[in-house]
Amino acid sequence: MKKILGIGNALVDIVTYIDDETILQMFALPKGSMQLVDSVKSEMVKTGTGSFDKTLASGGSAANTIHGLSLLGVPTGFIGSIGKDETGDFFENDLKNVGVKTYLSRRQSPTGTAIALITSDSERTFATHLGAAIELNAADLNASDFIGYDILYLEGYLIINKPLILTACKLAKANNMKIALDLASYNVVEAKLSDFKEIVEQFVDIIFANEEEAKAFTGLDAQTAVFRLSELCETAVVKVGSEGSWLKRGEEVIKIGTIPVTLKDSTGAGDLYASGFLYGVAINDTLENCGLYGAILSGKVIEIPGARLDHTKWDEIKMMIAETKTIE
Repeated sequence: MKKILGIGNALVDIVTYIDDETILQMFALPKGSMQLVDSVKSEMVKTGTGSFDKTLASGGSAANTIHGLSLLGVPTGFIGSIGKDETGDFFENDLKNVGVKTYLSRRQSPTGTAIALITSDSERTFATHLGAAIELNAADLNASDFIGYDILYLEGYLIINKPLILTACKLAKANNMKIALDLASYNVVEAKLSDFKEIVEQFVDIIFANEEEAKAFTGLDAQTAVFRLSELCETAVVKVGSEGSWLKRGEEVIKIGTIPVTLKDSTGAGDLYASGFLYGVAINDTLENCGLYGAILSGKVIEIPGARLDHTKWDEIKMMIAETKTIE
């Protein structure tokens, strides 16, 4: 089985269940939005919601994907930056507890947090303080940490630090690793399009995009965009929400559907799709099965609040994968 190393923003998700929208109004957080906040406002929101029920989970796009891969039995590692605080300890232990090998730099800044305020209608509003997460830089990357891994998984948010993502890609290629990239957000693609194109054309082997990100990158609709993206890298994946996903590798083009689900919260769907797809890659399964595994994981995670599935859901996932798998 192939080993997968992820690099991304190390955040702790603080999922908080609020009884009405008063808190959102108090802190000027538009319902359903994701707002970047400074450390002062982040602490104010945490204090203001101290009486509500909450759960913690290690978060950030790449960390979610790596967490899912580890629970599927893939040997994994994660590189990120956290603070010298209890929240940072929690992030590290949350990954280690599922078998992820961590390569974490510790900063004086607080560990990044994403406070997810959930109203009774299951709508999520985020107050995100990136903190130490965005202090990860090229100098933190050690060539020795890449040894033994077969695939490097990158979240597109890292593009704001181009020297970091370039160094990571060069270290990966020096170790004969494949590179997988998720484009992360259409507005980031629009803002950093030329940088993304440079990275994809030079280094990327597997690219993940949703419909909006694919359009921002290529100017094309999803079905056409997958062809354009596949001209730049070995495997292209374009996700189209409830309609499934388009996959292309070489001459092979496949449309993958979705599994029947009851939508509760779409958070983590893209991250867990990547977990499922890369699991298929790790075991050298067919392109179609890679897409099916992605559909299974993304379908199961949208049935629950947040991006962390419980043991019951993982048992369901593993059973569905076993029924699909063609590689023993």
